[in-house]
Amino acid sequence: MPAVTVENTLALPRVPQPDPLTDRDRPVVSVTTAPKGYEGEGFPVRRAFAGVDLADLDPFIHMDQMGEVDYGPGEPKGTPWHPHRGFETVTYMIDGEMAHSDSNGGGGLIGGGDTQWMTAGAGILHIETPPEHLVVSGGLFHGVQLWVNLPKSNKMAAPRYQDITGNKVALLTSPDGGALIRVIAGELAGHAGPGSTHTPITLVHATIAPGASVTLPWRADFNALAYALGGAGTVGTERRPIAMGQLAVFGAGGALTVAANPGDTPLDVFVLGGQPIREPVAAYGPFVMNTRNELIQAFEDFKAGRLGTIPAEHAE
Repeated sequence: MPAVTVENTLALPRVPQPDPLTDRDRPVVSVTTAPKGYEGEGFPVRRAFAGVDLADLDPFIHMDQMGEVDYGPGEPKGTPWHPHRGFETVTYMIDGEMAHSDSNGGGGLIGGGDTQWMTAGAGILHIETPPEHLVVSGGLFHGVQLWVNLPKSNKMAAPRYQDITGNKVALLTSPDGGALIRVIAGELAGHAGPGSTHTPITLVHATIAPGASVTLPWRADFNALAYALGGAGTVGTERRPIAMGQLAVFGAGGALTVAANPGDTPLDVFVLGGQPIREPVAAYGPFVMNTRNELIQAFEDFKAGRLGTIPAEHAE
């Protein structure tokens, strides 16, 4: 699970240890196991948020762990052209490559450690496919796709595309150097990630060495979730077990703790949180709106071709 890595974590800026008197460690509310399924043209996913109350996820709507799968030649699959409205899609690649193209002229190729951030806003069509050379050769494919809700005031914002290469991600470590912390979006301990968001959020991919632990300062007005991408360990000071394919939901507080089990395998965890929007959610298929009437309008606009046309030339 390479993503972005470094030879010496001790050369990186350290995340300060939170003050236990002012930054109470968040308790673990629940640990759930993501069921397996298939997306697009048939690539395997784990539905990370299945069974979790939407109020605990807010401002997030949906998250898939794509893979981890080692494709044979001719096996890699993607998605056909499809529409979105009312939210943002964040695709973070850990292994392999994915090509994106959309009806607004955005797109590109993302590989290990890269992120594509698409604001669907008022409406967009897009497609995600493995590049031809990966289809021919096969190979390892692993990533995350996250849906971030937009508040009513931004539901009809102009579509936007951000290409965030891995070398732009802020790299930090824990006080003892036992964790490599990649800040993709938002801010952690004064260090900002490159992703620009409509909704205040923080996205972090941490790799924790076997037997090590990390306590991250976390905004008290954000919710807090941790999804295990690989390995096994514990969450919270109560040391609740967590393993690949499981999601921990944390309660209130100003810090959160994640630890890796002793042994040979590090724990890779996707830590995310944001400021809850606290608005009604009407979601169906590729649209996330506030009311049923807005959903109906989204489908009508899509059928009438008002969400864009394909193909589009990529913007220079």
